[in-house]
Amino acid sequence: MKNPVDNYWKIKLESLKLNLEKNNFKVFIAGNAEEAKDIAVNDIIPGLGVNSVSWGGSMSFVSTGLFHELKDNPDIEILNTFDKALSKEEMMDLRRRSLMVDLFITGTNAVTKDGCLVNLDMIGNRVAAIMWGPKNVLLVVGRNKLCGSLEDAMARVKNYAAPVNAMNLGKKTPCCKTGTCHDCTSPDRICNYWTIIEKSFVKNRIKIILVNEDLGF
Repeated sequence: MKNPVDNYWKIKLESLKLNLEKNNFKVFIAGNAEEAKDIAVNDIIPGLGVNSVSWGGSMSFVSTGLFHELKDNPDIEILNTFDKALSKEEMMDLRRRSLMVDLFITGTNAVTKDGCLVNLDMIGNRVAAIMWGPKNVLLVVGRNKLCGSLEDAMARVKNYAAPVNAMNLGKKTPCCKTGTCHDCTSPDRICNYWTIIEKSFVKNRIKIILVNEDLGF
């Protein structure tokens, strides 16, 4: 068989798609990051009547090229929470305003095989927007985020995603030195808000692009 690894993941993602759809998520499958961007730009966004867009921290989202596709769009109000020119106060205000956009784009730390989204946030703006506020939410999810059980998903976040993300952000936490979660009390701790999303309410408000490629942490 040609490309057995991709075929393996195609089977897994198709099964996951069915389970996510049972949980009221609208789901698409992309073969790679470039295809994920095309689906977002051509198949999802045009039908939403989007006038304003924002996003939460997500390497998966950036990896698709969708960030650069949208950030300079003159026809859409962009609330760019990645803008490093902003002060801390301006950044927090922008994150609050992002809860009321037409479309919020981000990723997820993990997804269980039965279709639940599992996330752990530092500030909580990302998970808050996924749950409520923006009219529509789009999640870009690489195949590496798929886990078996809820326990597996939480272990993935604590033992891999969180330490690597802390390293990427240059945080001063014990896990950046050891690669292991210490349940620390550091002021830089990014592990503060757990969320488990079992279903999308309203139905199809949360759109998910499953990508047959490893993306993000």
